[in-house]
Amino acid sequence: MMLGPIGFAAPWLLLALAALPILWLILRAVPPAPIRRRFPGVALLLGLTDDDTVTDRTPWWLLLLRMLAVAAVIVGLAGPVLNPRADGEAASRLPLLIVTDASWANARDWNAQVAVMDGLLAEAGRDGRAAAIMELSDPEAPVFRAAETWRSGLPGLTPAPWPPTPETLEAAAEMLDDDGFETRWFSDGLAHDGRDALLEALEARGPVTVHESARSVMALRPAQLSDGLVDLTALRAAPGGTREITVNAHGLDPAGIPRVLASLPMTFEEDATEATGALSLPPELRARVTRFEIAGETQAGAVTLTDDGLKRREVALIAGREDREGLELLSPLHYLEQALVPTADLLDGALMDVLPANPDVIVLADVATLSGAEQAALLEWAEKGGLLLRFAGPRVAASDVSRSEEAPLMPVRLRAGGRTVGGAMSWGEPKSLAPFPDGSPFQGLDIPGDVTVSAQVMAQPDPTLADRVIAQLSDGTPLVTRKRIGAGQVVLFHVTANAEWSSLPLSGLFVQMLERLAVSSAMAPPDMAELEGTTWQPVEVLDGFGRLDDAGTRPGVAGEDLLEASLGPDLLPGLYDGPERRMARNVMTQEAPLTPMTWPARIPVEGLARAPEMPLGGWLLATALVLLTADILASLALSGRLWPARAAAMLLVALSLSAPQQAQAQESDARAIEATSEVVLAHVITGNTDVDDAARAGLRGLGRMLTFRTSIEPDPPISVNLETDELAFYPILYWPITPDQPTPSAEAYVKLNDYLRSGGMIVFDTRDADVAGFGASSPNGARLQRLAAPLDIPPLEPVPEDHVLTRTFYLLSDFPGRHTGRSVWVEAAPPDAERIEGMPFRNLNDGVTPVVIGGNDWASAWAVNERGDPLFPVGRGYAGERQRELSYRFGVNLVMHVLTGNYKSDQVHVPALLDRLGQ
Repeated sequence: MMLGPIGFAAPWLLLALAALPILWLILRAVPPAPIRRRFPGVALLLGLTDDDTVTDRTPWWLLLLRMLAVAAVIVGLAGPVLNPRADGEAASRLPLLIVTDASWANARDWNAQVAVMDGLLAEAGRDGRAAAIMELSDPEAPVFRAAETWRSGLPGLTPAPWPPTPETLEAAAEMLDDDGFETRWFSDGLAHDGRDALLEALEARGPVTVHESARSVMALRPAQLSDGLVDLTALRAAPGGTREITVNAHGLDPAGIPRVLASLPMTFEEDATEATGALSLPPELRARVTRFEIAGETQAGAVTLTDDGLKRREVALIAGREDREGLELLSPLHYLEQALVPTADLLDGALMDVLPANPDVIVLADVATLSGAEQAALLEWAEKGGLLLRFAGPRVAASDVSRSEEAPLMPVRLRAGGRTVGGAMSWGEPKSLAPFPDGSPFQGLDIPGDVTVSAQVMAQPDPTLADRVIAQLSDGTPLVTRKRIGAGQVVLFHVTANAEWSSLPLSGLFVQMLERLAVSSAMAPPDMAELEGTTWQPVEVLDGFGRLDDAGTRPGVAGEDLLEASLGPDLLPGLYDGPERRMARNVMTQEAPLTPMTWPARIPVEGLARAPEMPLGGWLLATALVLLTADILASLALSGRLWPARAAAMLLVALSLSAPQQAQAQESDARAIEATSEVVLAHVITGNTDVDDAARAGLRGLGRMLTFRTSIEPDPPISVNLETDELAFYPILYWPITPDQPTPSAEAYVKLNDYLRSGGMIVFDTRDADVAGFGASSPNGARLQRLAAPLDIPPLEPVPEDHVLTRTFYLLSDFPGRHTGRSVWVEAAPPDAERIEGMPFRNLNDGVTPVVIGGNDWASAWAVNERGDPLFPVGRGYAGERQRELSYRFGVNLVMHVLTGNYKSDQVHVPALLDRLGQ
């Protein structure tokens, strides 16, 4: 029932308002007037006063006060709600399915979308309707359960930095049950292939309503460098009126502080969907830019990251002899300058003069001998990541550099003199180039047939020579060799930089080889031939809101996928390091369109400006209490009995309205005291009552075993809500995994990471060792991967045989629970952890593994009731009881490990320590 903007959950209670006039008449009624009789004794009472007086008629204002109090109670009990859904929306009593694209385009109005979702779930909860949520960017089969459960998980719902793909939309359609439900689809406003088929599948199961922002989606294409200018292109999905935007260039200032380094105003003309602009930046400033971003757009599509393709590298060119006048084509640097001028900033000067400028590349063309100071300075520069590119020539061939022993700034040892082929005094023909070997930065480049070599410096045979050759001639002699120096490298072309010894500098292959070596910045992404067989490691990745986060331990990406594969959970937009360069994978590509979604006319489309619901029942009942309190005070005042003590008592009644908050604070303090007064084991609330009860019973049983067998006497276990409870009180958190438990919010993940970094331990138990192996081969395993992705978890390994968990209290070789056979994973030992000769265990540090991951369902094996009887069967007969005993022993070892660290590892080194001290 609706009265204006207010609806009522129990409108039939409003019929009681009809009784208010009757109540008014009853309160106004007075006894019949008395018969007057003269009584002489009345004269004796004249002049006396009565402290207690009673009026013969209730004042009208007091009656009105009472009527208002009764009316407030009646209306409050009727369940009034401000801004409820319309009557048409109430027609559906089917379960509610909330579908969201959950893509980067949703992020611009994410808070508004979540607010509408919360209102829909609140309505479903009042109607007793089950609900489910499906994210199309990474769909899972919808699980219908109480709407309030989903409401608590809304803070953990975040948009992904990739759009739905035809594969994910098809998978989502296949996951739908045949039962009917109502669908509310929160669209990102963009057209995606495969959406129509999913829409038909949803319509076949019930009504569909679309919620979509009225704001047009905007995005930014990757920046390009053209003639020294940074070209930027902004897109909007739907045409509209003239609109001005600002694109900011973000980066680090010289002090390393993130700042907006430059801004570029851009204008969308009327009915235009594209705006372009060019930004002029000095090379030094351009090298500091890390990303371009449309101001005010908090989504990943409005961000374009920069990589080596945008930065013009600074290259210093140094020759071993001066150019001969009138013979420019014979200059050692002529062809290098022609190849590098379009894509790099060239530096001229002496070696010691250009080194303070910290160029990206230094080219030494036929420079043989370096002074001690020059060599030391070059080594220091190269070790910090510089690329030293050397070319041979007559001077190098005639010198004794790198002859008897390898020079620090040469990749190989050289033979004396040189080799000449194809000349008048030689026996052979000029040599052509052999195909580039696997692993070479030049792999995949086409070799023109007219590229030949007539002279070269020869490399001395050496055990390391084969690993350092990245290009060779057809007869197998090295043409280009390379050696790593710290974070940098030195590369030697065994021919001259001009055309004296080969025709290589005259070909386009020469330019391509320089680009592959990252001497010049590549103006276009690398082709498939260059990326094939390579692995690119993510350095930083974007989230859906366009924020750049550290990639952590995410696995590498195949080069072929990095260039052409669709973005998804395994390929996030961000910065990736490859063998020779850094490349950015942005949300938008140069060719990607931004097409708005056009929904069929039969589908109702609503915006996000939905007024939030506000229950008014509590406010009306509180108002009724205040009015009744005022009525009591007024009645006492009219009768002359409003004494100070009574007034104070009434004041205390009014103040008691705030008691729930105080009680809540006291309850919170009591919980903190309870958790810190003794050791307390805790488990994470999953939302599944059976699993949570089993986890609590399991920790109860483990606590009893600790009390009986060790000096630890834990208090009863506590259930922990990750969203509201403090985690620092608990040394260990047992987290059973269910396939449908809600994802914690960003704030909860912050608390979890702080907990792990401060020494806490989380035991993840997928409880599926009886049906699956480790990993994502089961729904529980897949859910664990998603839940643990935002956590700061170190590299893991199966528990090694010498891990301290195998001997903290009991000597164990297996860690069964209700199930057996699953490997248990802990923090991997440091790479330098070695076993000392004669010692049975490795020298491990004193840290405690922050996570333990397994699937043996330990809580069910530990679980006991209040009398101490096991709640779940384990195995059969004696073997089963033995398995339960080993499970208890593992639990004891686990708690002792988290409380005492790796002290057992330290004890085994006592003999070695005494021997070193000479005792």
